[in-house]
Amino acid sequence: MHPTVEAVTRRIIERSRKTRQDYLGRMEQLKAQSPQRSSLSCGNLAHGFAACNQSDKDTLKLMNKANVAIVSAYNDMLSAHQPYKDFPDVIREAAHTMGSVAQFAGGTPAMCDGVTQGQPGMELSLFSRDTIAMSTSVALSHNMFDATVLLGICDKIVPGLLIGSLSFGYLPTVLVPAGPMPSGLPNKEKQRIRQLYAEGKIGREELLEAESQSYHSPGTCTFYGTANSNQLLVEVMGLHLPGAAFVNPGTPLRDELTRAATEQVIRLSKPHGGKLGLGDMVDEKSIVNALVALLVTGGSTNHTIHWIAIARAAGIIIDWNDYSELSSVVPSMTRIYPNGQEDINAFHEAGGTPFLIRELLDAGFLHNDVETVVGHGLEQYARMPEIEGDRLVWKPAPATSARPDVLSTAKEPFAADGGLRVLEGNLGRGVIKVSAVAEEHRTVKAPAVVFNDQNELKAAFEAGDLDKDCIVVVRFQGPKANGMPELHKLTPFLGVLQDRGFRVGLVTDGRMSGASGKVPAAIHVYPEAANGGPLSRIHPGDVITLDAVTGKLEADVPQEEFAARESEKADLSSYHHGLGRELFGWMRKAASTPEEGASFFWNHDA
Repeated sequence: MHPTVEAVTRRIIERSRKTRQDYLGRMEQLKAQSPQRSSLSCGNLAHGFAACNQSDKDTLKLMNKANVAIVSAYNDMLSAHQPYKDFPDVIREAAHTMGSVAQFAGGTPAMCDGVTQGQPGMELSLFSRDTIAMSTSVALSHNMFDATVLLGICDKIVPGLLIGSLSFGYLPTVLVPAGPMPSGLPNKEKQRIRQLYAEGKIGREELLEAESQSYHSPGTCTFYGTANSNQLLVEVMGLHLPGAAFVNPGTPLRDELTRAATEQVIRLSKPHGGKLGLGDMVDEKSIVNALVALLVTGGSTNHTIHWIAIARAAGIIIDWNDYSELSSVVPSMTRIYPNGQEDINAFHEAGGTPFLIRELLDAGFLHNDVETVVGHGLEQYARMPEIEGDRLVWKPAPATSARPDVLSTAKEPFAADGGLRVLEGNLGRGVIKVSAVAEEHRTVKAPAVVFNDQNELKAAFEAGDLDKDCIVVVRFQGPKANGMPELHKLTPFLGVLQDRGFRVGLVTDGRMSGASGKVPAAIHVYPEAANGGPLSRIHPGDVITLDAVTGKLEADVPQEEFAARESEKADLSSYHHGLGRELFGWMRKAASTPEEGASFFWNHDA
């Protein structure tokens, strides 16, 4: 193992010793009650299988047969989740071939940040994760199940499913992806059209046509945002079948992988002699593996929040220093939009996750000695699935990348580090992703232009007020203020300013996520402005230094003067009502900091 990876892992193990032991102790107590439905009264059990056919009822009366819970984020509006419509039937059929039963235990919400971007609904996005976690817990609370399959892909959905399922971590669990849509309009062209629209050079009709060519069919969006980062990280943690993440929906291989995942989770169940659950597989080493995978691929900065919450659900405590220290030593091995021009399909065709895993194992950046859903050892994930005749087989990942411009080797990476930095200074603490930021733009020192609402920026841009070197501060966007929305609506405007030759950067207590691009952005900054954090004391014209090289985030204001300034207050009432936002007030009040997972589950200070 690389010494830094080893040292970070040891530190996490030591830091988490008590919380992890407490978690595993709870899981052992629950596991001892398995099979769960044996603890139900006759009336409970009759309710639990009343809607089943007679054959399934007869099976469920026996305690030596497995019952698989299906928890799904299916809806038919969102492209990533629409393919899940037919998965329950495939899963039930596969369970029957194993002499077992599968029941649809419950559904979870699945909102799309692509639909809500720049809209009031985005202010529910972050909190939808913990809502999904609670929905998953409700689905599994009936105590009828011996194993779980989770159907979900996108931004907050996979983290929510995992957090909820880890409360039932004594049950073996497999995540079943649905895959990305085929490639559409090239990303470089999509980016060009968006900037032309921001400049007023084309109209809405042309923009909508380009967007419709980009997002055009069932499946996950093909850029490397939070959704596809989810899939890659989960596979590197050994919670998918090997090579399953990026197989397109509606293909024979996709269906065979769904059947095989069902069969495998049944093999892992206690009625079939299994001894390990999800909580055993999500341990300190698998969490470190996920962080390494995130960093070497330039994945979503949302996971500097979500994976902290996932880890905490398993009794494991990680922080941004762990990300930063790993990022300083792991290589950057992919060029997937927005960190390059090609999409996730090109990455998969180049060798994909199996090739990446083999490279990182050989270079000592991933722990091999972990438990996975296919057994002990991550080396089993250096294999690609294929259909050979009428059988599903796995073959070794290709020896060389089919697209060296998209997927490199660990010995000849695109960059020597992972491109994620922690920023600190008198403006607070935040993160920045520089995978797609040119080196000459990684340090910006310029006067502040201050907005309390992201919608104010467009008007300033159109008026020409931003045609200068500036650091745009968009504050009152944190969890307690308005649910910490993503601010991608700002990206085309800031990109145009940079292309015009201005030195420009963004500082915000909001999010940018997986589509963080070429403009340097200090994000997730806390203490947030709504809590009286330093951003609330920034005045227009204050010179700010955003330095991703040294990790500095400073207002060049004398310490005494800055400390003496009164925090500006903002009228946040417009954020708190309409489109369901009034129902989430208690979540806003109780949310922890981004570095603590922006969750109310473990915020004991609330």
